[in-house]
Amino acid sequence: MKKYSVILGNLGNTRDRYCSNYKPCINSEKMLKNAAAIKNIQGIELVGTWDVSPGNVKQIKKALKDSDLSCVSIIPDIFSEQKWKFGSFSSKDKKIRNDAANTILQTCEMAYELDCPLLNIWPGQDGYDYFFQADFSNQRTWLTEGIFYCADRNPKLRFSLEYKPKEPRTHSFLSRMADTLLICIQTGLDNVGVTMDTGHSFVAGENLAEAAVMAQSAGNKLFHLHFNDNYKTWDDDMITGSVHTSDFLELCYWLDKSEYTGWYSMDQYPYRENAKEALEESISWLNFFHAKLKTKKKVN
Repeated sequence: MKKYSVILGNLGNTRDRYCSNYKPCINSEKMLKNAAAIKNIQGIELVGTWDVSPGNVKQIKKALKDSDLSCVSIIPDIFSEQKWKFGSFSSKDKKIRNDAANTILQTCEMAYELDCPLLNIWPGQDGYDYFFQADFSNQRTWLTEGIFYCADRNPKLRFSLEYKPKEPRTHSFLSRMADTLLICIQTGLDNVGVTMDTGHSFVAGENLAEAAVMAQSAGNKLFHLHFNDNYKTWDDDMITGSVHTSDFLELCYWLDKSEYTGWYSMDQYPYRENAKEALEESISWLNFFHAKLKTKKKVN
């Protein structure tokens, strides 16, 4: 049985730059109750300060227990505040880099409180928009050093770096599996790995299965997975399997073959669709793919 989880905001935080609120806003505890009602969901990913903060962490811990859900990941918010607009760990401002480290370390304390094993690091603002804007050498070094600083101080936690080729910047320093693995390897730490978001991988022009095997071949560095679908031009965060079939079927095959044992986490934003039904459909597709693979093995 695969382990399925969902990013909590998928059940409520549905807004973009065109519409500030597609659906009524609901609080984190209500979203947790809605998540618990989704078939096969056992885990939850929280966004630091959006869903959980030092002020409400004990309250969230109780809500998780009441909902019989595990916190599988916390995503530190090093991307949404104005101060991060030119980057977090890669900012040319040392004060901002220090703020990023402090934010991550604070998130680590919340992870310990919630018995959460993993921090999902998405440095979305760490990149550049124009030619001659980035200091490629120093900024990539600062990014690596910042991750090392936090991960080295928290060896009991896993730090999983999520890559994405663009948005909100036109170019991200963590764009593909290969350059993300390079930073993981440069830290020299066993507790630093990669989150592969299938939608991000599509936009990056990758083959999902190949990217996953690449991470596993680098020393089981595929720490976490986010599932969604798109048309390969933008991070549309659609229902898994709604656009691609063979891609996900091959990915599921190689995840089993490479002995991936982590979570299958849903990361999609159903702006207009019923969130519960959309997320359940994603899980149904993944169960279907795995069932077909098992049938094929029996025939062979």
